[in-house]
Amino acid sequence: QVQLVESGGGSVQPGGSLRLSCVGSGRIFSINGMGWYRQAPGKQRELVAGITSGAMTKYADSVKGRFTISRDNTKTTVYLQMNNLKPEDTAVYYCAADQQPAESSPLSKVDFWGQGTQVTVSS
Repeated sequence: QVQLVESGGGSVQPGGSLRLSCVGSGRIFSINGMGWYRQAPGKQRELVAGITSGAMTKYADSVKGRFTISRDNTKTTVYLQMNNLKPEDTAVYYCAADQQPAESSPLSKVDFWGQGTQVTVSS
């Protein structure tokens, strides 16, 4: 099993920035892709950004140019730097991880989820 623990959520005004972190533990050596999904009230959970162990990244169109995903050298921690936040970014952000083959697109299939952290963008 793999455990994922998020941190860094909170409230910010439009145009502000936040940085989310997610630390993985357990059988983390089995993980390829890591990253973030989000779910706003009344909406489906959607992929925000993912990154493979080989540093291949994938972003939702709505966050390209504003959000940056990165992963530390140990491959156990993933970060999401969120800049120029908008009210529509308000959601619960979930860390996610997969055990897919190395050549797979990150988080096309999620095998593990974190508990989620709230991000609220409001004036």
